[in-house]
Amino acid sequence: MVQTHKIKIHNRQTGEFHTLEVPEDRYILHTSENHGIELPFSCRNGACTACAVRVLSGEIYQPEAVGLSPDLRRQGYALLCVSYARSDLEVETQDEDEVYELQFGQYFARGRVRAGLPLDED
Repeated sequence: MVQTHKIKIHNRQTGEFHTLEVPEDRYILHTSENHGIELPFSCRNGACTACAVRVLSGEIYQPEAVGLSPDLRRQGYALLCVSYARSDLEVETQDEDEVYELQFGQYFARGRVRAGLPLDED
């Protein structure tokens, strides 16, 4: 039998709070949609940051979240489209631009991006 975990989600964009049970072997975003809960998303592949959340408590597993740097993962960010609950969780949605800035702003804030950081320029 697959274990389930209680997930509390604060959708900062709408101000709504949701609580649902998510099986440990199902993506959190997919399960929330099956419960009629609308959350931000875009690519569904772990490549963008539209479904980014900040984990306030609990353990999350996201091996396919290529759109988040290891540093942001360590800071508690996750992508719901490719995340599995490993315990009861409390998360809050983030603004996509906010997470993008955290991940890439250090490179662009200095002006012209140098070759290789993070993109090669011709």
